[in-house]
Amino acid sequence: MTSSSATPRPTKPPRLVLTATAGDRPHTLYAFPPNRDTLGGTAYFLMESVNILIDCPAWDEPTQTFLAQQGGVQFLFLTHRDSIGQAQVIQKSLGCAIVLQEQEAYLLPSTPVIPFTQDFALTPATRALWTPGHTPGSACLYHSGFGGVLFTGRHLLPTPQGTLAPIKTAKTFHWPRQQRHVQRLIDEFTDATLHWICPGAHTGFLRGKLALADGYQHLQQSLTDA
Repeated sequence: MTSSSATPRPTKPPRLVLTATAGDRPHTLYAFPPNRDTLGGTAYFLMESVNILIDCPAWDEPTQTFLAQQGGVQFLFLTHRDSIGQAQVIQKSLGCAIVLQEQEAYLLPSTPVIPFTQDFALTPATRALWTPGHTPGSACLYHSGFGGVLFTGRHLLPTPQGTLAPIKTAKTFHWPRQQRHVQRLIDEFTDATLHWICPGAHTGFLRGKLALADGYQHLQQSLTDA
């Protein structure tokens, strides 16, 4: 006789995406498997002068053990409301600061958060940029290491063709505003400052990759493909 309850599948370990050395300090970036709690979103873990978790991975024992082995998390940055997942549980467990744009902060009324308006520096090398459109408080995170890497959440996503574009859905808050803030990113960066883009979902379209190389070229092309 078989049991009607299925045994949960073990979570796959995070994958190394990028690593480099800045001065005497290594910078390392990992990506977690897609998380059902965030509608299949991909969370990233950036280790620089402090450890930054970008969006929420599945919160299970393997994830907790991995983060503890890396020295914990100082900041949890949320790119938009659908990436909140178990942010409250993660914050309580790790004692990290949650950073998100002020128009999404009300969704965590009982959790200490650091809200920001336009831009916010988490560290000298890492800053948040408000890019509304997908949701009112959608934001990207830019890290100057690795030649420049931009975590786009769902503001920009991979397409089935392996390119990058803003994606209009039935839940899109404000499509013209989203397009304007893609242009803001194009104006903000250059080939020299943006080598990589790490999207927050649809990473299966990258065919095994977890970061898009030639990030600025993809960014420039993204409005054409929208």
